[in-house]
Amino acid sequence: MKKDIHPEYHEVIFQDVSTDFAFLTRSTISTREKTTWTDGKEYPLVKVEVSSHSHSFYTGKQKIVDTAGRVDRFRRKYGLI
Repeated sequence: MKKDIHPEYHEVIFQDVSTDFAFLTRSTISTREKTTWTDGKEYPLVKVEVSSHSHSFYTGKQKIVDTAGRVDRFRRKYGLI
């Protein structure tokens, strides 16, 4: 590999803000926020809105976001209620 052309690969904490779940992994992403992990060391922190801990595919829980009653109108229209 050529030197000085690859981004720095370091340990990073990803935190799911919807469930407060966090995991430590390695990434090239950079951030200004830092937090302390369970081992007592400080790592860069990346906040994400969805992870495997909160995504409906992995949890098995389906969430329907209804905006202005569209889901109810659809169900009434096609007799699904």
